[in-house]
Amino acid sequence: MHNSLVSKSGFKSNYIIRQLDRIDEPFLWEMLYHALYVPEGLSPFPKEIVREPEIAKYVDRWGKDGDRGYIVVKKLTLQSVGAVWIRLFTEDNKGYGYVSDDVPELSIALLPTYRNQGIGSQLLNSAIDYARGKYPALSLSVSVDNPAVRLYERFGFKVVHLEGASLTMRKELRPDA
Repeated sequence: MHNSLVSKSGFKSNYIIRQLDRIDEPFLWEMLYHALYVPEGLSPFPKEIVREPEIAKYVDRWGKDGDRGYIVVKKLTLQSVGAVWIRLFTEDNKGYGYVSDDVPELSIALLPTYRNQGIGSQLLNSAIDYARGKYPALSLSVSVDNPAVRLYERFGFKVVHLEGASLTMRKELRPDA
């Protein structure tokens, strides 16, 4: 899948969105780190945090049945700048945004300098388009104070659970939803 992205300012950007492959797993680990929200003014997490089992499960052994994702790369340099991916979890092995065994959990991240340019919206569209007709919904987990909450709400995600400072959001994918 190749898309040309248009930034919020209307200028055409030179990016390609393609399906994630097993060879992208090292970049996916980096994106997992960038998906961890750190409120402004707080120190970032140590990089090793992504190897903690409850976080690593989002990327570990990428390419299993049900795994699907997209990566965005700059056309000229082929530098990877962001990714979105979905993975199914089970009642016995829940993710932070788990709602049911048949609803994949969505993760998304961009390198910091590529945020707020419309790239995340394009990635979300890619994941939603893929999931529509295959799953009843998508879910995700996000910190209450993460500015990305507004993005998810614009895409139709609704809060279904609040625990501490973490929201679980769900987007219905049925045609009647």
